[in-house]
Amino acid sequence: MTEILPPEGTTGPSGSFDAHHPPSRELLDDCVHCGFCLPTCPTYRITGEEAESPRGRIYLMDLASRGEIPLDEAFGARMDSCLGCLACVSACPSGVRYESLIEAVRPQVERGIPRKAPDRLFRKLVFALFPHPGRLRLAALGGILYQRLGLRRLLQALGVIALLPPRLRALEALLPPVTLRRLFARGTPFTPAAGPTRLRVGMMPGCAQRVFFGDVNAATVRVLAAEGCDVHMPQDDQCCGALSLHAGREEDGLRRARATIEMFERYPIDVIVANVAGCGSTLKQYGDLLAEDPEYAERAAAFAARVRDVSELLATLIPRATRHPVPTTVAYHDACHLANAQGVRSQPREVLRGIPGLRISDVAEAELCCGSAGIYNLVQPEKAEELGRRKAAQLEAVRPDVVATANAGCLLQIRRFLDAGIPVVHPVELVDASIRGVDPLKEGSS
Repeated sequence: MTEILPPEGTTGPSGSFDAHHPPSRELLDDCVHCGFCLPTCPTYRITGEEAESPRGRIYLMDLASRGEIPLDEAFGARMDSCLGCLACVSACPSGVRYESLIEAVRPQVERGIPRKAPDRLFRKLVFALFPHPGRLRLAALGGILYQRLGLRRLLQALGVIALLPPRLRALEALLPPVTLRRLFARGTPFTPAAGPTRLRVGMMPGCAQRVFFGDVNAATVRVLAAEGCDVHMPQDDQCCGALSLHAGREEDGLRRARATIEMFERYPIDVIVANVAGCGSTLKQYGDLLAEDPEYAERAAAFAARVRDVSELLATLIPRATRHPVPTTVAYHDACHLANAQGVRSQPREVLRGIPGLRISDVAEAELCCGSAGIYNLVQPEKAEELGRRKAAQLEAVRPDVVATANAGCLLQIRRFLDAGIPVVHPVELVDASIRGVDPLKEGSS
């Protein structure tokens, strides 16, 4: 059983943290408090508060580890406000593994700091819904009726939506314009390669991805098949655990990780492909996450070694399918869990530059998170909105024909704040349109 927090006024061997995987003293001591992380941190950029920076959070973790401050509501609020975008990791000259520190502390917060009833109930709602594609489809059906029956316009006109609590306003605003056809479209379990097979691929269908962005999955399958891949896409209602692990729900996340490994073990595959940055990042961590599990440690390490983002895989394959011209200007947004967590930055651009006529525009503050970050835009709506508006302004400034980003959360977040005349797509949709010779702004856009 997990050791609980020591009684108030006392500390255990891990200070104010419980004994189950507290933040490492060695990793805490790696931080020399130089401040190079500050300009890259979204919450520091919008608040200017030291405690809202990676350096400040590490200092708080260090104090808690020494037992000098308790794990209380104030401590939890600072950890909750971190997006986990990991831009600080890329910027740190000392190689501080902030990702390991925040991932160790978030479960401590969940176990050791009681949440107020409204927060606890809202989080229960989120996790009762989003990791379950079947439930999400039913909720999305209600969203379609809400929009088509004119209830949304009516409530906006009456000012009712503006009176909702910030979290509910964010949930309402992020409703995607899904059609019934897309909502109930099912992925194809197996798609053979066009021509000789050069790779056997297992594709992670995702949770929100398959419900709200089924067209992205379909485009991914078509591109991989056109490039000589047999594609297996499991139809199980299985979540990879990324949302849970990101929010500190450790046991739930690990349970889902084990089930995902078992799911893909049914297929004869060489590579596991993700087209959602947050999912791909977590899938690549399975070896570390399950390293202490004697039944799954070896299986998880082997699994993680085979995971690739779709752009990462395409960049390694000599193109087989002909690319037709797509004369358009693209503003590419680096999804944080692709660029910072996975270190995949050049590959999406390389793949896009392989499309004749396509131009990629550089965007200011490219390293700054859009504010999506798993469930962050739902549980921290005010900060997320400020970041979303800031990101949208920078994207609009380059006057693109289309914005591309490789994460479902980013697609929803950016589309919420971007000028409605600018489509937001996944990069693979542009590749798919080029291979098929169609206009990506009319077909295949999200």
